[in-house]
Amino acid sequence: MWLSDFEIVLRDRVISNGALRIEDGLIAEIREGSVASPDISGGGRLLLPGFIDMHGDMVEREVEPRPNVRFPLELGIFELDKKLASSGITTAYAALSFHAASTYGHLRSEEHSRAIIDTITTLRKGELLVDHRVHARFEVTFTKARLVIEDLLRAGSLDLISLMDHTPGQGQYRDVERHIETVARNHKLTPEQAAEAVRQRIENRAQNMDAMDNIAAVSAAAHAHGVTLASHDDDTIEKVAVVHGLQTRISEFPVTMDAAREAQRLGIATAMGAPNALRGLSYSGNLSAREAYENGVLDMLASDYHPSAMLPAILALAEVGTGGLPAAAALATSNPAAALGLTDRGAIETGLRADLVIAERGRMPRVRATFSNGRQVYSDGALYHLRQAA
Repeated sequence: MWLSDFEIVLRDRVISNGALRIEDGLIAEIREGSVASPDISGGGRLLLPGFIDMHGDMVEREVEPRPNVRFPLELGIFELDKKLASSGITTAYAALSFHAASTYGHLRSEEHSRAIIDTITTLRKGELLVDHRVHARFEVTFTKARLVIEDLLRAGSLDLISLMDHTPGQGQYRDVERHIETVARNHKLTPEQAAEAVRQRIENRAQNMDAMDNIAAVSAAAHAHGVTLASHDDDTIEKVAVVHGLQTRISEFPVTMDAAREAQRLGIATAMGAPNALRGLSYSGNLSAREAYENGVLDMLASDYHPSAMLPAILALAEVGTGGLPAAAALATSNPAAALGLTDRGAIETGLRADLVIAERGRMPRVRATFSNGRQVYSDGALYHLRQAA
């Protein structure tokens, strides 16, 4: 299959008008210039590598779109799969927790998360459009989750683990007063009630003597099974030093510029949310992904909670960074592929998987078609109409 008349985004440059041939699910040939009678003519649109999303929380809202309104897991995952494909995401890590005491309740219970993992494992054997993987979010203060994760590692069910600590006063919630306001608003509590709830969480964390043992055990188990380890919400140089000692490869959502700089200095890839990059600010008041990119300390983008933000975030960052479109696209393609050990994808190069995104610039950038392993898994019809006109 030939795709021609595209602006092709390579690792280090852009072919202003090029063509690409797909064969047996792989990129077989790349040419400068057009080819005669292609299967798909792009009309000058962008051709990018498929996006690799290492952290997406969306599956929980697909299987329970409203509180306690539960849909069949298969339906929720099928719907998420379509949304990912239409957003250009061809490799997706579903971020799942195992802590029913969280604010999400049963959605993040062991039973519910295990059921989602089992369903993804079953459906990805030929029934899903894109490549789905599992990202375990380990709350370090929850010892029971440690046992669950160790069991899932033995079963070969996990592809990525992140170490998390959502105790107020550090990490994502380092601004305690702001966090109290958020708790009061979200849970319809008085300021006094919210302050007491936050105080209790801080006190419980101080009394929890198992956290460091949990961190050490989960880290060792991840390495023993060859699973990539990430840290979450690093906010100080000291914390980055600790997670570096644990051989983490990714720092998810660093909270401060100092932490992001230290992670990069130590060879840890930094990842931040595409919604943050698109909006130019963090919803929780922490480090701006756009500011991090402008300062050269952002390596990867994740969808976080909104997959359609990936393409417009890449194009927005291409305008503010020094590396143009190839460097911005690498945030969702070759950089996560390298950090996650995915050697068969992440770039438009011969021999790699034909995971591709056909996109269009404009007032609001749009994904027009997506290919996963050489198969077209999404199209909005624009290219069909272009062929008809030709």
